[in-house]
Amino acid sequence: MALKSYRPTSPSMRHLVIVDRSNLWKGAPVKMLTEGLNKTGGRNHHGRITTRHIGGGHKRSFRLIDFKRRKFDMPATVERIEYDPNRTAFIALIKYEDGELSYILAPQRLGVGDQVIAGEKVDVKPGNAMPLSSMPIGTIIHNVEMKPRKGGQISRSAGAFVQLVGRDGGWAVIKMMSGETRRVPADCMATVGAVSNPDHSNTTTGKAGRSRWKGIRPTVRGIAMNAVDHPNGGRTKGGKHWATPWGISTKGFRTRKNKATDKYIVRSRHLKKKKK
Repeated sequence: MALKSYRPTSPSMRHLVIVDRSNLWKGAPVKMLTEGLNKTGGRNHHGRITTRHIGGGHKRSFRLIDFKRRKFDMPATVERIEYDPNRTAFIALIKYEDGELSYILAPQRLGVGDQVIAGEKVDVKPGNAMPLSSMPIGTIIHNVEMKPRKGGQISRSAGAFVQLVGRDGGWAVIKMMSGETRRVPADCMATVGAVSNPDHSNTTTGKAGRSRWKGIRPTVRGIAMNAVDHPNGGRTKGGKHWATPWGISTKGFRTRKNKATDKYIVRSRHLKKKKK
């Protein structure tokens, strides 16, 4: 997909850069593969805001994506590539030989009419899914499971991918885009290829209203506030380190606290920073 810009007929059009989606399916999604999506406004079950800057936005229906790919050894044909408002990547509608329809994440270089298949021993081509134990070392993959049969959790956003770099004692070693290297069980499933829509990161919104369509509310900088409203407020730059509204440092303060999965990290993504 290419990027698309516009003639500057208005201030918002002057800077607008979006992904050209002219080759995608222009109709509605398959109704039996969708369900309703309720808006939370960033609030939890107590009605309190737990995630700021969320609210409004266009009405959406949630597409049910098959992250598990457990229908082994049955070829499926790509019927169409669709836009999904709930994620940055595109999705592909596939039809199995028995007539069943399903949505999967569309990898790069997957087109309408192509065949995909999941199984223990299948060809290494974009869209095919197999256990990590069956893949050649060095394969570029996405939608990687962290636990067998749980469904893909790693590398699902636009343009994302990881690389299989090794295997050892029932574990597979994968290297992520952040530079982190970690272990996952070798019988976990993954899909070959990188996720579609790699140009998503190069887009420019152009106007505030486009963010409101996505359900993103305005964000006021802390330094623009009064001292009573924010730790960064009531001053010019200098004198105090940047902090969150709750006073927690935002410069170098580690937020990861997951000891249960830290043991699977072989090489930290912060290792390069330490050497510098």
